[in-house]
Amino acid sequence: MTQLVIPRTHDLGGGFEVRRTVPTLQARSVGPFVFVDHMGPALFEPGLGIDVRPHPHIGLATVTYLWAGAIRHRDTLGSLQDILPGDVNWMTAGRGIAHSERTPPDPRADGHALHGMQTWVALPRSHEEIAPSFHHHPAATLPERRHAGAHLRVVAGRGFGMESPVRVFADTFNVALDLLPDAELAIDPEAPERALYVLEGEAQLDGADLPAKHLVLLDRGTRHVLRAKTPLKAMLFGGEPLDAPRHMWWNFVSSSQERIEQAKRDWEAGAFGLIPGDDVERIPLPAR
Repeated sequence: MTQLVIPRTHDLGGGFEVRRTVPTLQARSVGPFVFVDHMGPALFEPGLGIDVRPHPHIGLATVTYLWAGAIRHRDTLGSLQDILPGDVNWMTAGRGIAHSERTPPDPRADGHALHGMQTWVALPRSHEEIAPSFHHHPAATLPERRHAGAHLRVVAGRGFGMESPVRVFADTFNVALDLLPDAELAIDPEAPERALYVLEGEAQLDGADLPAKHLVLLDRGTRHVLRAKTPLKAMLFGGEPLDAPRHMWWNFVSSSQERIEQAKRDWEAGAFGLIPGDDVERIPLPAR
């Protein structure tokens, strides 16, 4: 049976909310995905925006996808990249990277909407300590399909007969969906573990109503049918199960608890390095 996961909502101020559905008691992970955040939708007045100060990661890849707005990414590799709707930012932390995410100057000055998702993908044990990297994939480079009122874009991995150019390290299933009212989409069991998150709109899965801003854990080996009752935005994600349990603490993910302890010490010691153009402040290590 499918399971419904109710998100934990965090108000970051100014009406900007983030809803987290993974990890939860029902889902510590879905395929390689160990963290799922729904950002917004929010409307920022002129002069306001997001300011996620420099912070570190290890053992994972962050995946950012927007439906509205813009976010400027900077990292310790020297990357400087604005992400726009339909683009993908994939940052592989590997043995360690720090980055910041802020609203670019022009949309901050004008006022803007922001709506999207950010997920974390745990790297396989064989790749947890690879060199960090950052890759930006414009919307035009991602495979997409429009048919019978359904628009599909493969964010990462494979799905619906298409494959994203985003480099992944394990079998990954990550597809953004936009459906018109009454459009239907058959979701075949392309991955062992799958989930559907409804960002916006009213929908049914196999004839049962789905609430917006909730996650549904799909049944293994089962073909489901998604139907939009209103304009619908949703995200499918999953893949092969993790190759071992993962420890998670703050922004660190690893198969080794000692590795996380080392990452804590490294952040406090400044060993992650500085971010060019954003080196004045940073998020301190939590006390817990």
